[in-house]
Amino acid sequence: QVQLVETGGGLVQAGASLRLSCSPSGRTLGTYAMGWFRQAPGKEREFVAAISGSTDTIYYKDSMKGRFTISRGNAKNTVYLQMDSLKPEDTAIYYCAADPEDTVIATTPISWGQGTQVTVSS
Repeated sequence: QVQLVETGGGLVQAGASLRLSCSPSGRTLGTYAMGWFRQAPGKEREFVAAISGSTDTIYYKDSMKGRFTISRGNAKNTVYLQMDSLKPEDTAIYYCAADPEDTVIATTPISWGQGTQVTVSS
């Protein structure tokens, strides 16, 4: 497993943007697939976006397309989630995830970060 550290959460007003970052602690990610999930109060954790390990193919949950953008840093050791036009319903804890297998990154990744809180006020 990989220890992951998320940064970039915070309190913003509706319509604002935030960029979340995720990096491993103590090692490099290599060709791991990386993903973002979120969990809103009283709801189950849901998939947001992922990027595959070998080809950097990107996947989004349909409802996230257009406002959220996932990307990797040049050294492929950091993954970002750019969130634009934020809405109050985007309020959640956002989690970074990683797995050596592309096929499970959107469902059951093996490594998780501790999460970063994003709060969007109306």
